[in-house]
Amino acid sequence: MFQSRVSVAILMVIATVLSRILPHPPNFTPVLAVSLFSGAYLTDRKLALVVPILAMFVSDLYLGFHDLMPVVYGFMVLSVLFGKQIKTSVSKAFGYTLIGSVVFFVVTNLAVWATSGMYSLNVSGLRECFVMAIPFFQNSILGDFVYSGILFGAMTLLNRTVFQTAKQTA
Repeated sequence: MFQSRVSVAILMVIATVLSRILPHPPNFTPVLAVSLFSGAYLTDRKLALVVPILAMFVSDLYLGFHDLMPVVYGFMVLSVLFGKQIKTSVSKAFGYTLIGSVVFFVVTNLAVWATSGMYSLNVSGLRECFVMAIPFFQNSILGDFVYSGILFGAMTLLNRTVFQTAKQTA
């Protein structure tokens, strides 16, 4: 059983890395979905935390490091912890995906506004920062829902079919 969990974790890391480095719309990645899913379904807490952090780190080796890494990686850890609250609830997965998308948008844009020097440090600069980020948010929230739907939907389907059949025959 441990070997299969590690195999799933490795596949999630590889898929996440590839999704970040292969051509895709800006911010349309499975990072939040993988973080939530890892928290929900990987019972080993360390493994659940390692999956999104390792995926981000390996892809950042290719894409380049940036000043917001502590904020982004910290959010991935928080997302894994959110995932622990989901368990098998599709409505909770939907809710935490929405909350995660919005919180990520707010936190990272606050960090950009406060640290990048691109915007004046006043209300006008803050507003401009958030307005400029809206196109990225659209892709981000769409990607979060698409990938969360795939991961949590597939697991729900497996739980209702394959795993249920295995329990009945055991």
